[in-house]
Amino acid sequence: MALCEAEKTFVLHGVEENFRVDGREREDYRPIELETNIVSHAFGSARLRLANTDVLVAVKIEVDVPYPERPKEGKLEFFVDCSANATPDFEGRGGEDLAVEISNSLAAAYRSPEVFDLTKLCILKGRKCWKIFVDILLLECGGNLYDAVSIAVKAALWDTRIPLVKSVTVDGNNVDMEVSDELHDCQKLDVSAAPIMVTVCKIGEQCIVDPNVAEELCSVGAVVIAVSKNKFSTVLQIGSGSLHPQTLLDCLQMGEKVAQRLSEALLETLSQINPNKNQDVGFLK
Repeated sequence: MALCEAEKTFVLHGVEENFRVDGREREDYRPIELETNIVSHAFGSARLRLANTDVLVAVKIEVDVPYPERPKEGKLEFFVDCSANATPDFEGRGGEDLAVEISNSLAAAYRSPEVFDLTKLCILKGRKCWKIFVDILLLECGGNLYDAVSIAVKAALWDTRIPLVKSVTVDGNNVDMEVSDELHDCQKLDVSAAPIMVTVCKIGEQCIVDPNVAEELCSVGAVVIAVSKNKFSTVLQIGSGSLHPQTLLDCLQMGEKVAQRLSEALLETLSQINPNKNQDVGFLK
């Protein structure tokens, strides 16, 4: 997508007047639609549509061996796949760099034990643990991928059920486990502190959240801020522009405020969700 100078000027003036091209204010998000429990063979799943951005997340679980340096913890890995149908930019190997960047940012955001407690995934210290694979498929790109992915990941982890281990028997080097085969005999993950990412873009002299594709093209610099409750779990600068220190501080303050509102609205929506019906996440109006 390319914009002429007149289109860029139109976007810039709209942001300056706090009335963006789609009618939103600077801190508003586009409509969000969320579904959970939609992939039948996954342990948890979610699909999120943020206007024209469409993300599908499925969670898989298997038994693994803990890392030697972290014998009391389980494992969490992220994999991002950019569908060639999402945008012409992803044809061939065009989406590989972006996929790696998003997966690395998620890994960094979830690294702290205060964000996501991996000790809950330990089965037997140093011997057995649960390994969670979070597979993310970008179906359509309409701007603001980081935010959409982080919300979908949090919803999919909320939907995830961990099988209940009834007993563990150790015989030398052999470890035998008895896992409950009851469908409802499982444990849920605690995602209350799971981070939400907020992309803050600077356009002209103002900062905005949830940029669409046109606004991303007009941005002089942007940061992705992962917020867990009232703490930053990671900050990532994207794009080629640079930000003044005061602008960066303004972005952090806006990102923290918006992320907290976003997380509260998401958790409230998830607590009321009907697995057989799409849910609109209505907030930040």
